Amino acid sequence: MSEDNDMEIYDLRVTVEQIEGRSVCGMAVGDWFELERSAHLRLPDGKHFCVYALAAVLPFLAAKQRALPAGDWLERDTLFCCPDPEERLVMRVERTRQRGMRSGDLT
Repeated sequence: MSEDNDMEIYDLRVTVEQIEGRSVCGMAVGDWFELERSAHLRLPDGKHFCVYALAAVLPFLAAKQRALPAGDWLERDTLFCCPDPEERLVMRVERTRQRGMRSGDLT
């Protein structure tokens, strides 16, 4: 960590791991988005990510961006499910990069 940075945070990739039902929202296995620099959401050009699937995983992303104790369940668990029972879409959250940031630059 440089002198200017006072915290470490992970960039994340959320990928559709499996769809056990029918794809109601039009997504497919392998679709993804990335969360970079704490709050920058990035999608591949021309792709979409269902807002309801995003809403299901969103509450966990801030915790997954930080280092957690080894015994914390969020440190171990990486799979999250969309609440649509027709779809049964499962998403994997992976840490892709750790970067130093200044907490004063964040809200």
